[in-house]
Amino acid sequence: MSNSTTATSLVKRLESSQPYWQTEAGRSLWETQRACLGPVVESRVGGHSLEMSMGPALMTMSSIPHPIRWTPSRALAQNDSSLICPPDQLALPDRCLDVMVIHHWLEHLSDAHFTLQEAARVTADNGMMVLFGFNPIGLGGVVRQWRKRQQEFPWSGTWRSVNRLRDWLAFVDFEVERVDYCCFRGRMNAKCGEYWESLGRRHNLPLGESYMIQARRRQRHAPVQRLKFGLKAPASPASLGVTRSGSSAHYQPCSEHPAQAHPVKKHS
Repeated sequence: MSNSTTATSLVKRLESSQPYWQTEAGRSLWETQRACLGPVVESRVGGHSLEMSMGPALMTMSSIPHPIRWTPSRALAQNDSSLICPPDQLALPDRCLDVMVIHHWLEHLSDAHFTLQEAARVTADNGMMVLFGFNPIGLGGVVRQWRKRQQEFPWSGTWRSVNRLRDWLAFVDFEVERVDYCCFRGRMNAKCGEYWESLGRRHNLPLGESYMIQARRRQRHAPVQRLKFGLKAPASPASLGVTRSGSSAHYQPCSEHPAQAHPVKKHS
């Protein structure tokens, strides 16, 4: 994998994104994204997590005992627990992760839907998938219209709307539980303003530069089967020899042998 053309391409994309996270705008975005993620993962204390991030690690506040960080090559691995494999062929068993985080990679992969499908495969039934992306209808989306030709991160990626990712998640049998918007810069500032951030987060306005999607696997309810007891069908009036005339009912006892119901006395 590390010597393949795919790995080389992924390494170049990851390395090209690193200067952005060192700028004031990038650091401010990362801080607001981490603030959004914190309440979601802080309460989780067991299991495993996997983070596929184009920026610095976001899961540092989590209490999950076995955090894993994905990387496209061994040279970029930060520790021995790093996962090195193609993003659409994760070397993990099915439904083993408590938390799965994809941070902006879906915007920079040619087959992003395959990566999302693989992420759904390794997420546990009671686990959570978290997706970070740039908001195309936010203020950053307006700026991107005249900066995307620069071919620099983050303008070079394919920014997808929340509704598009909602459709993708439905295809892999996941449903969106919540969408949070973050990084409200205001007046084209490089740093997310405290006032605008507080206002935007309080009302969750869909104008933030970035969004965070929380999704879970759809729970399929077991089909309800009615128990069949060994009871015969209820007796009907006809089976009881009941006849109805006008408003009154006359009950006539039935005998299995009509000839024995009215015996005929023989005369000697």
